[in-house]
Amino acid sequence: MPRVRRRRIRKLLVANRGEIACRVLRAAREMGIRTVAAFSDPDSGGLPVRMADEVAHIGPADPLKSYLNEEAIIRTARRMGCNAIHPGYGFLAENARFAENCLKNGQIFIGPTPRNIRDMGDKTFAKRLAVEAGIPVIPGLLSPIESTDDARTIAEDIGYPCILKAAAGGGGRGMRIVRGSDDLERSFESCRNEAMAAFGSDAVFIEKLIERPRHVEIQILADGYGNVVHLGERDCTIQRRHQKLIEEAPSPALDSETRLIMGEAACRLARTADYLNAGTVEFLLDEDGQFYFMEMNTRIQVEHPVTELVTGIDIVKRQITIAQGEELDFAQEDVSLKGHAIECRINAEDPARNFLPTPGRIEEIVFPLGPGVRVESSAFSGSQIPREYDSLIAKVIVHADTRDEAIARMRRALLELKIGGVRSTANFHFAIMNDSVFESGDFDTGYIDKNIDRLNRGGFANPDIAAIAAAIEAYLRTHRRLPETAFRPVRSEGSWKNSGRGPLS
Repeated sequence: MPRVRRRRIRKLLVANRGEIACRVLRAAREMGIRTVAAFSDPDSGGLPVRMADEVAHIGPADPLKSYLNEEAIIRTARRMGCNAIHPGYGFLAENARFAENCLKNGQIFIGPTPRNIRDMGDKTFAKRLAVEAGIPVIPGLLSPIESTDDARTIAEDIGYPCILKAAAGGGGRGMRIVRGSDDLERSFESCRNEAMAAFGSDAVFIEKLIERPRHVEIQILADGYGNVVHLGERDCTIQRRHQKLIEEAPSPALDSETRLIMGEAACRLARTADYLNAGTVEFLLDEDGQFYFMEMNTRIQVEHPVTELVTGIDIVKRQITIAQGEELDFAQEDVSLKGHAIECRINAEDPARNFLPTPGRIEEIVFPLGPGVRVESSAFSGSQIPREYDSLIAKVIVHADTRDEAIARMRRALLELKIGGVRSTANFHFAIMNDSVFESGDFDTGYIDKNIDRLNRGGFANPDIAAIAAAIEAYLRTHRRLPETAFRPVRSEGSWKNSGRGPLS
């Protein structure tokens, strides 16, 4: 018997914003599903609002009164005649209570079950499940610690350095590295305070710090018929303060045997957790090639496009079909990895000023095109990067036959990307693509911190000059008057190459 009742999605509310809202809207449209875009005040003129079949205002800029307002979102879905809600990532995507309330109110929640979200959202419970599934976990305590004295006892047992983590945490928040006993008390209190502020729980656990690790994750899909498959791995090692900057698939650090073992481990954990829908099992890989379970994310990941490009499998569409009660239309033996994909997250931030967010109006934006290039974005010339939300401008993703070719393609794509009006991290990413350490594939999660000064000196044109030039060009395009001859076709008998070209071509 299937675990999910077959129920067709007629109309879908996208309870998110930005590029992920656009991504879900596109998938739904291709599947013939009508869509409603939920939006807050700053997003009233955004691309999701322009793309959806219908729109629904859900509140002001404050996320607590809009995208995090569970009652308003569910009420809106019912009012608009929707029978399904896709939460995207962030906001309410990993909120078990919201998923539960969706189901209670007759809405199909496109994601895992409330129990999955609750169980895997508790990092200590997830680690215990991993142990039950026979998956290596990082040495440490499998339950929250109550006091500094408890933390000190465990730290002395597993040895310094160690790391404190929020049990309900994620996204790099609520984490503190402890190098010695002198730092423990201050770090413990700081971690608890941040955990409470960010996640509403001050539960903290402790584990051994894996020095110079790689961050490798496995994408899984599980339907309601007992089928669990993995789609290979993504390497998310290039990160800053536990925030991912660049992802690639497959990982340059894995051989075929380790890939097989890690994939089977991820599927085993999903079965042990009785998991449903899409999820990501995250591992740390040490210098000796030993991997350790870290956590499981119960949502679509920002970096899912690299997996889609190397497997040819649309993960968002599979989220929707699984939620409708359909069986996966492929088996593990049908999954193969073809070529190499890289994703750069281009944010409105200034790397030279400690990645300070730079919200504002995008005066002009030109996306890269050509073979093997994909862009996920909601930005357009004249759109805003609001200060209330994430600073992501676009994800630039490339695919090629080999890693070297993918790096070369990303260099080309970043050179074609033009952003005027706000500072961005595009220049920083270009520097990484030209860095010999990155090109070698031999790096760890400390790569950015160790090389940031050199990377800030690299890249293409001076970003200030580039931004000013783009803003000037945008102004001129909208204000200057072109000569009438600019739009007259060039008469050149037998020369189709010149036909219709003007002096601005």
